[in-house]
Amino acid sequence: MQHLRTTVARLRPITATQTVKSQSQARPMAVGGALRTFEPMRSYTTSVSAEPFMNGTSSNYVEEMYYAWLENPRSVHKSWDIIFRNANAGVSPGAAYQSPPPLGGAALGLANAQAMVGAQPNMEKLVEDHLAVQSLVRAYQVRGHHIAKLDPLDIGVIDFDESPVMLGLKKVGEKWFYGLDESDLDKVFRLPTTTFIGGSESVLPLKEIISRLEMAYCQSIGVEFMFINDLEQCQWIRQKFERPGVMQFTLEEKRTLLTRMVRSTKFEEFLQRKWSSEKRFGLEGCESLIPALKTIIDKSSMNGVESIIMGMPHSFSLPRGRLNVLANVIHKELDQIFCQFDSKLEAADEGSGDVKYHLGMWHRRINRVTDRNITLSLMANPSHLEAVDPVVQGKTKAEQFYCGDTEGKRVMSILLHGDAAFAGQGVVYETFHLSDLPSYTTHGTVHVVVNNQVGFTTDPRVARSSSYPTDVAKVVNAPIFHVNADDPEAVMYVCNVAAEWRATFHKDVVVDLVCYRRNGHNEMDEPLFTQPLMYKQIKKQKGVLQKYSEKLLAEGAVSRQDYEEEIAKYDKICEEAHARSKDEKILHIKHWLDSPWPGFFNVDGQPKSMTSLSTGLPEEELVHIGYIASSVPVEDFTLHRGLSRLLKGRAAMVGQRVCDWALGEYMAFGSLLKEGTHIRLSGQDVERGTFSHRHHVLHDQKIDRRICIPMNHISPNQAPYTVCNSSLSEYGVLGFELGFAMASPNALVLWEAQFGDFNNTAQCIIDQFICPGQAKWVRQNGIVLLLPHGMEGMGPEHSSARPERFLQMCNEDPDTYPLIVITPKSLLRHPEAKSSFDDMLPGTHFQRLIPDSGPVCENPEAVKRIVFCTGKVYYELTRERNNRGNDDIVAIARIEQLSPFPFDQVKVETDRYPNADLVWCQEEHKNQGYYDYVKPRLRTTVDRTRPVWYAGRGPAAAPATGNKAAHLVELQRFLDTAFNLDAFTEQS
Repeated sequence: MQHLRTTVARLRPITATQTVKSQSQARPMAVGGALRTFEPMRSYTTSVSAEPFMNGTSSNYVEEMYYAWLENPRSVHKSWDIIFRNANAGVSPGAAYQSPPPLGGAALGLANAQAMVGAQPNMEKLVEDHLAVQSLVRAYQVRGHHIAKLDPLDIGVIDFDESPVMLGLKKVGEKWFYGLDESDLDKVFRLPTTTFIGGSESVLPLKEIISRLEMAYCQSIGVEFMFINDLEQCQWIRQKFERPGVMQFTLEEKRTLLTRMVRSTKFEEFLQRKWSSEKRFGLEGCESLIPALKTIIDKSSMNGVESIIMGMPHSFSLPRGRLNVLANVIHKELDQIFCQFDSKLEAADEGSGDVKYHLGMWHRRINRVTDRNITLSLMANPSHLEAVDPVVQGKTKAEQFYCGDTEGKRVMSILLHGDAAFAGQGVVYETFHLSDLPSYTTHGTVHVVVNNQVGFTTDPRVARSSSYPTDVAKVVNAPIFHVNADDPEAVMYVCNVAAEWRATFHKDVVVDLVCYRRNGHNEMDEPLFTQPLMYKQIKKQKGVLQKYSEKLLAEGAVSRQDYEEEIAKYDKICEEAHARSKDEKILHIKHWLDSPWPGFFNVDGQPKSMTSLSTGLPEEELVHIGYIASSVPVEDFTLHRGLSRLLKGRAAMVGQRVCDWALGEYMAFGSLLKEGTHIRLSGQDVERGTFSHRHHVLHDQKIDRRICIPMNHISPNQAPYTVCNSSLSEYGVLGFELGFAMASPNALVLWEAQFGDFNNTAQCIIDQFICPGQAKWVRQNGIVLLLPHGMEGMGPEHSSARPERFLQMCNEDPDTYPLIVITPKSLLRHPEAKSSFDDMLPGTHFQRLIPDSGPVCENPEAVKRIVFCTGKVYYELTRERNNRGNDDIVAIARIEQLSPFPFDQVKVETDRYPNADLVWCQEEHKNQGYYDYVKPRLRTTVDRTRPVWYAGRGPAAAPATGNKAAHLVELQRFLDTAFNLDAFTEQS
């Protein structure tokens, strides 16, 4: 008898009773024009060849009657009823035959028939056995991964629930689980339509069913997919893993796999040999990652993919082996990698640089398997866990957009993760959550989790609440393929399936490489302090290359001479590259650029032009864009009455030759679109605008989901305008937009916070990418952040966009491309916050500083004070000045661009009023806002010849008071200070 698994596994039972309930609305099956509610199961104890009447064409006739009988036993003659009952009870078809009841003795014949039937087991046993087999199959599909041989160390760090249950045949008390016992092992059962273990066979003995299910779900691969609510997708996965013989590899494929394993392993050994005391976060323990990635790339290239953007986050459970990926996947020159270990290497002057295991790379090469061109980009990233995930997705989306790839067939992304970070970092969920949103989908990402089974020094049992680190992927119905990383062929097969899944369904998929970390967190770390038993086992563990080479040598797939020659060949390549690396004297960060901007720079690497161009437009163009903004350029569109009034108001402003903030934004966007510049505006509620001012997307009031975007009707040849409400996420969405902006300099990409202080939940993207990205990685980016800000007396929340934080991170380099715009709230409808068309005509420029153009200009020497300010407080100041009647002795200048600081224009203003004292006025508290940034720059401008006084709120921990009366008292107090010419007499 075949050996059966009887070990208790942690698999929650799926009983026949449960299956009956699930079958209450079973899938209909057409048979002979009638609908069948289930497919029958038959048990044979005699071969078909021994039963002549079951052969030939008559078998079809018998089968049809059999199906009819299963549906309704009274639909066939009594003799056939008896035959079918007997046959299903285990009697051979020949012996099952009984003479039909005589014509003249119907009552007697019926009695005999009933007696015969009564002597046979009833139909309930037949149905129970059928459902038991279905339950057994489903049990393996649902939880076969629980007892799969996934852990190379066989130490079982995954905790499932405590219910002791089983797969296969096992007694529970005095009863056999599933109602099947050892006497059923040789019975033949018809396979349900939800399994493909039969291949071309539709019936199998029970012992063969169990054996094939064990091979499919309980070896080196564990498959989680039964939570997916799409039948077609489930069936697709079943076929990939259940069909007999699916994991068959050609001799050439095995040799290619061995070559890749050699390069992956020997690269790490070479680095360890040459630089044993250097941190490099090597791949030892998961060397199969390299052939895994190359397999995904090969299969994707075969399916038509031309560009792949990769993210490899650094984390406390980081997917180690970044240098290995750069060398053996991206094909970065080895000498450029090796020279990074030279401590005497001088840094080039294009940036501050970063450590070698954070750097990125962009490379276009021929894929040797498919003989097609493919572009690979590995994104540079900080040490902040999974922060690069949404950035990769944004760049992928941008490349798809620019090449017209609306289905993700030409551009795709691969994200690598560490196990602890994948489970612990919220940005992982935020990134998954974007995967199916219309304006954010990249049409499927292959996620590869390097599952070290430890996070830095933290065990999984205290690092996550879920059984697997990959459970977060279930929120988007992504199948999860767990695989023992010490079985390279299983890894290769799973990666092929993952790439095929992405190409077929354009949805996310997760490959969980269950491996180990041969060293500590880094090469200098001592892991025995915290994981003593694990690392005692690791020290005994054979390397995966040794295991696989022994396997192929035993199979005769490769000779020992060929194997040793392959090793010698790669060692020689590394030694020669090491010799060349010694000739490198300067480290050029631009050689590690992950997102080049072709055509944007000169040969010396400087931008072609940084001159400030005129931002003005001809009046007829302003009028045209203005009327588009105030109309509905589609027919039969029912607009909300409130919006009709708003559009009429816009039309009135156009007639008056003025713009408020919303109409000015329309002018700016519309003119850029007309010139061919793509614009993408993203964020929470940006289509309407948080303050109901924008309304770039109009909704038909009578037809659901019918919308109109007037901005896309500016001109026939305009660039497309993308405006999209985002999910309620800041970290993930801002990272996504940053990645989108990274792809091209010839686009305007904007992210608007619902309120300015919402940027603090995206602080990691700001601190690690937006601010230092150019210095660390020579990575230019034109992302624009719109942050609503203003002290409105509405409490501490949503008052401040925290401009002090952004200013603290700025230097005075005019070549810094990201833009932070502190946008208004109440000023959106302030009657004085409007601009004339005259300020927007040809020849006009952006005003970095707006000087006072009032009465103070008539006699500048008589001006006693110049108040510098920025933002909404200007309107408070002008109102107070008018009330006091001193608009001829107090000048007010608005600094519109704070960084880079407009030293030249500020000097013009201070020189214009030689007898005026200098005051900086702000509505924010003294330890917040702009004061600490502006004061030293103002003093530098006047060469410290005059003091700079402060008028504003005093220091505070909170951004604003929650009391309206207190807010007004504070406001009047600092306005009094700003206009009291004797306020600073004692201090001077």
